[in-house]
Amino acid sequence: MTESQPPVHPEFTGILVYDGDCPFCSAAATAVRQLEEVGIVAWDDPATRRFLEAQFDGTPFALFFVDCETDRIWAGRAAASEVCRRAGMPVLVQDVVDENYERIADAIRFVAGVDRGIDPYHDVYPLSAAASQRVDDLAASASATHVPANR
Repeated sequence: MTESQPPVHPEFTGILVYDGDCPFCSAAATAVRQLEEVGIVAWDDPATRRFLEAQFDGTPFALFFVDCETDRIWAGRAAASEVCRRAGMPVLVQDVVDENYERIADAIRFVAGVDRGIDPYHDVYPLSAAASQRVDDLAASASATHVPANR
């Protein structure tokens, strides 16, 4: 994002990119309901595809968490662990997710009958200049899922 342009969705400080057909990814999207400032967007959304292309020179298939304030993106197991941390999950849950991300995701995808495997992106990356220019479009495609805890 540039300093001269305000973000399209200033309420989103983070955006979770997930596969809506994957129960594991959907569970991560459910976890962010506790986070008012985090939006979600599907992996196959055109804005997501353009963002990933700008960041990775391709469209890797994985869970991604974009931090709009620090210009970083968590991918794969790092994204799952970061979502757990931000959602206030116990450290034990964070550790289990981090250590078993691929195994859990593969097992769930097998049971759900999804053929596509997860691409091996599992780190934290600085946003590229090209991807930073696409964050507002990504945020515009994102949906809020926050559900107040006292409902």
